Amino acid sequence: MRNPSTRARPRAQTAGVHVARAYAVIAYAAFLAVSLWGALFLADVGPTPTVDSHRSGPTWAAVLVDLGLWTVFALQHSLMARDSVKTWLTRVVPERVERSTYVLTGSLALGLLFWQWQALPGTVWQLHAQPWVALTWIVYGVGWAIAIAATFMTDHWEFLGLRQAAGPRHVPQSPAIVSERWMYSWVRHPMMLGLLVAFWATPHLTAGHLLFALAATGYIAVGVHFEERDLRRHLGSAYDDYARRVPRFVPGLNASQMGDVRGETT
Repeated sequence: MRNPSTRARPRAQTAGVHVARAYAVIAYAAFLAVSLWGALFLADVGPTPTVDSHRSGPTWAAVLVDLGLWTVFALQHSLMARDSVKTWLTRVVPERVERSTYVLTGSLALGLLFWQWQALPGTVWQLHAQPWVALTWIVYGVGWAIAIAATFMTDHWEFLGLRQAAGPRHVPQSPAIVSERWMYSWVRHPMMLGLLVAFWATPHLTAGHLLFALAATGYIAVGVHFEERDLRRHLGSAYDDYARRVPRFVPGLNASQMGDVRGETT
């Protein structure tokens, strides 16, 4: 006669798979929501808090709060991307939802930043004449489109944790290769390029928006430096060759002529 515990084990495993998939869907939904909020946040439109909608207290306090919020996001986004932290995390949560946990916590950290962001007075520039205002908004939309499209040029579902949650318990790692699909043959970081465009393309740049754009640009510069260091460690000479041929952010720049083989700025 079959042991009842043996019969119960497959049911428990099946239930675990369903829970993992539901968790991954929640994390994915959080990513979509915070991405939409981000687009509205920087455009300064919508019912939710925006880059210029909330202000309280003196300017110096607002700057400290804003930089503190960026620090929280940067620590979450950077530390949880380290291999040592991933290894520790899989002792706490199932391996199949490790990526989803990263996506969910990152979305929550970014949502906190949007929610508590303190506006700063003052205008750096403001466009009034057409067609320049409309063209600026078009560029803004193109930036977001590039950032989102870049996730589909590798593996959108793996990037956001859904494939891991839907797969076997121990998900085999894909072989380490350099992807040169679509925009990745033009720049090494098309997602970051799209975000940089979105951060700066605005017909009305306030002091608070400027602080956001500067902090975000600085974080991307530092984050990409460490990301490329990890890629070189995993991919070796293949990534060095890729970096010699393909610029980091600006299409058309010859990476080898710009000294961008070991992580220098292009």
